[in-house]
Amino acid sequence: MNTQPVQNPTMKAKEWILLFILSLLWGGSFFFTKIVLRELQPFTVVLGRVSIAAIALNFFVYKSEQRMPTSPRMWGTFLVMGSLNNLIPFSLIVWGQTQIDSSLAAILNATTPLFTVVLAHLLTNDERLTVNRLFGVLFGLCGVFVLVGPEVVRGLNLQSLGQFAILGAAFCYGCAGIYGRRFKELSPVVASAGILTSTTAMILPLAFILEQPWASRPNAITWGALLGLGLFNTAIAYLIYFRILTVAGATNLSLVAFLIPISALLLGVFVLGERLNWTDFVGMALIFTGLAAIDGRFFRQSLQR
Repeated sequence: MNTQPVQNPTMKAKEWILLFILSLLWGGSFFFTKIVLRELQPFTVVLGRVSIAAIALNFFVYKSEQRMPTSPRMWGTFLVMGSLNNLIPFSLIVWGQTQIDSSLAAILNATTPLFTVVLAHLLTNDERLTVNRLFGVLFGLCGVFVLVGPEVVRGLNLQSLGQFAILGAAFCYGCAGIYGRRFKELSPVVASAGILTSTTAMILPLAFILEQPWASRPNAITWGALLGLGLFNTAIAYLIYFRILTVAGATNLSLVAFLIPISALLLGVFVLGERLNWTDFVGMALIFTGLAAIDGRFFRQSLQR
């Protein structure tokens, strides 16, 4: 199975549809998390999400006649990646959503590419900050200030800590994007299954010791939301993610960052009854402007006209 992104990718209709579906899945994760949190505690939610996804992806590996690695070193790498891409950010996002609305959490999570370009500049030799990326980061930081600043001015409270938790998750995703380069020679499905299995092993004792999930009695709605969170928003999303990456490339895949907050916002406002302030829209607009500057395509096309 070829897992390398193509060099000059073109987005066809099928890839655009998959990109839209991926944005709905990842945007929907904030919605499902908010529902599950009504009856389950944060670590228990993360445990349910990653364990369901791990089971599904290991089954997919088995059915596709691939093999999981047996090297202790590789499993150590899975543990590190599982911490950066799942354990820490999932826990921060879930806890953060106990304090802030799902739509605001999705907007703050859209800052992930801002952290990624800065970390790539500092930690790699082949992805340096350009002028448009620098302006993108500055616009994005202005958006973050608009979103978080009012709460910080009033003093640290649980709501502001919830916002910082989401930003911490975005930073972890940026670190994971750099660290994950070492998996480029490994089948993406095998890598995903290994990472999620490792995450399950790490979150299991935390959930059992701190929250005692066996004492919970969730209803059918909560079970359905947890199943959707693990199966659709994580396992299937991973498969779609790697499909787009292979066919259309990482640059086109980054467009999903624009779409995730939109689907999360629509679900939060029209289904959960959340309300956004004008600062939320201004902050989102600034972050989107920053993302557009980092992506660069919109500005290049404008100059060519």
